Amino acid sequence: MYLLRNATLADLEDLYELSSKVTFINLPHNKNMIEQKIIKSERSFKSPSKDLSENYYIFVLEDHKSKKVVGVSMIHAQHGTENEPHFFLRVSQERKYSETINTGFTHGKLKLGLETDGPTEIGGLVIHPEYRGTGEKLGKQISFVRFLYMAMHPKRFKKEVHSELMPPFDQEGKAPLWEAIGRRFMAMEYDEADILSRNNKEFILNLFPSENIYMTLLPMEARNAVGNVGQDTLPVKAMLEKIGFKYINEVDPFDGGPHYRCDLKEIRPIKNRLLKEIKFSEGLGETRPYLIELKSEDYDFSAQLVYGLDKDDALYLTPEFKNELTLNTKGKVHAIEL
Repeated sequence: MYLLRNATLADLEDLYELSSKVTFINLPHNKNMIEQKIIKSERSFKSPSKDLSENYYIFVLEDHKSKKVVGVSMIHAQHGTENEPHFFLRVSQERKYSETINTGFTHGKLKLGLETDGPTEIGGLVIHPEYRGTGEKLGKQISFVRFLYMAMHPKRFKKEVHSELMPPFDQEGKAPLWEAIGRRFMAMEYDEADILSRNNKEFILNLFPSENIYMTLLPMEARNAVGNVGQDTLPVKAMLEKIGFKYINEVDPFDGGPHYRCDLKEIRPIKNRLLKEIKFSEGLGETRPYLIELKSEDYDFSAQLVYGLDKDDALYLTPEFKNELTLNTKGKVHAIEL
């Protein structure tokens, strides 16, 4: 059994261990930075700021048996402000044709852009390697719990939701687009720029090329990285596309990873969310997986995977869940299908 809930300071060591498994801005391998993120998250769950950019929500997946946090995901209520713009490279095409030699080419172009009234961003999705591929939908649980929370509190978020995916890296673990562009204009390593950009984005605006970059001039490996995802990220891309997210022809200015977006109300799990009473019954036949909110005195938010059947008057669960769950059985419960 696994519990989905908001992160607390008691999770610091487990989250620090998880951060060593990935290279994410949202989950840096720095204990002090993770601690500050947890503090900000706890404050957001309890009393969110009117300034949405101040609100971060960290969700964890806890193995109920070992009490160990084995997964994490995050929401930033607003990514991109006047003080901290959201930077991207806009991907477009330009057709060139010569009548005299009857020859034409279509060139891909990249141009730096920024957004100061940005969308809500989802990110920071990590599952401990030992818990991957278990058949228990753990990755989907920790990913979709964000949509359950947004379905419950839509006014805490922007109307559009944004996701940035990781591109393919070369055999040495380097980002081909960074080697072709970023390194030449910023004279630093990818990781250095990544860390610096967490607190200071001025250098991006002032050092990065401001005009069109023709992709024809880039090495093939760098061109192939633009708008594509690495092998490990393919399942995430497929999942986002399945629930309504679309590639918006924008990529990360450092590594070329694609940006996906969807209107919050059009994200399939949110659009189809249930608000129903919970009832228990034998002989339900074929059931479906749902994430449902729990009633908890220990956490500001918690949820769990159940199997049930959506009927007109209620969400029916098999009796085995009756003793497992702490439900608000007197009222209606939010649920999304997994």
